[in-house]
Amino acid sequence: MAETASTERLIALRRELHQHPEPAWREFWTTARLVEEIRDIGVDELYVGPEAIDADERRALPADAEEFVRWRDRALAAGADETIVQQLGDGQTGIVAVLNRGPGPVVALRVDIDALPRRESSDPEHTPVREGFRAKHDDAMHACGHDAHATVGIGVLERLAASDFSGTVKLLFQPAEEGAGGGYPLAESGHLDDVTHLLALHLGLGHPTGEVVAGIDEFLAVTHIEGTYTGAGAHAGGHPEQGRNAIQALATAIQNLYAIPRHGDGATRVNVGQIEGGTSGNIIADEATFVGEVRGATTPLRDYMLDRAVRVLENAGEMHECECELSFGPDAPSAVSDPALIDRVAAAAESVPAVDSVLESGGLDGSEDATFLMRKVQDRGGLASYVIVGTDHPSGHHSATFDVDEDSIEIAVNVLTGTIEDVLADPPA
Repeated sequence: MAETASTERLIALRRELHQHPEPAWREFWTTARLVEEIRDIGVDELYVGPEAIDADERRALPADAEEFVRWRDRALAAGADETIVQQLGDGQTGIVAVLNRGPGPVVALRVDIDALPRRESSDPEHTPVREGFRAKHDDAMHACGHDAHATVGIGVLERLAASDFSGTVKLLFQPAEEGAGGGYPLAESGHLDDVTHLLALHLGLGHPTGEVVAGIDEFLAVTHIEGTYTGAGAHAGGHPEQGRNAIQALATAIQNLYAIPRHGDGATRVNVGQIEGGTSGNIIADEATFVGEVRGATTPLRDYMLDRAVRVLENAGEMHECECELSFGPDAPSAVSDPALIDRVAAAAESVPAVDSVLESGGLDGSEDATFLMRKVQDRGGLASYVIVGTDHPSGHHSATFDVDEDSIEIAVNVLTGTIEDVLADPPA
């Protein structure tokens, strides 16, 4: 399979995206920049922002609406097209680009575009530092490869726009994958209602450059939990008996969350990743908050963990005479890739010279809201597969020194373009 004529341009685009990371629902600059690329390629239909998602179904929105103003202003200051940015309103980001070439299969490729709210390493040996494309600000970083995912989406679109086929191709540039906020509103947008085949991409995830996993069939379903314990403050030395200690309730809850028995039917997880409470060492804390999550290898296993977590959290509050208020944030179900589409991905991967290892299937030690898209297509009789294209990276995903091997961008473009062309040329009965 021939390489694209724009490999160097794709790498330059990836590096440009890497310098402008934006967290979930703040992808103003990213969306505007990708729209420019898509318009240069030329598509038959282009849906931007509120046209691409069901904005009423957005999840994991920032608590402070001023966040939208701050990130919108930053995007404009960085040169983003003002007309496009204004179209995105209060964080209604994302894009659906369509090539419509008449009757035939409707194939969609989903790539995600958001970054993580963390600081990127400034180590001079970190490749983005050494090569001059480190994030321009310290409050966000592309620490999971979504800059490369978006670039692959542009590369596939460019290749397919220049080819002859019968059918429809949709490129789904999804916002807010981190925190499972964007998959559901994209799934409910209507753009997947006619899709017959769906591919979703991730680079890396422990697989080296040159290896391709044709379909993931083990996702961890996830639900995020936030909670507040409210007690009564008191002098810790003079009258501790008058207090109702919210921190003690939270500590009891955390200890017992990790004591929930694991399930024999598959993997289960629980974590409390953020806590806050109290004002001084000599005051009984009257409030304590936490953010956590539960996961399971299947949706029922996730529900098993959620039911028991709620029981632990509520009983911990009761034990220490504190009120417990819980809210449940974004979630994502499990899903299974379809063997018939896995076979097509594997065949396409085997025809790419730079691919030296093809795994038919594998598991994902984490969660992904692409499962909402997969289930939407599968529930309507279509096929879906979540594809991993390996990439060498110096440290784990979400770490300050994460980076991708840029050779994997061309590999991913070839594998995904080949798969889509195969589906369009000879769709399964």
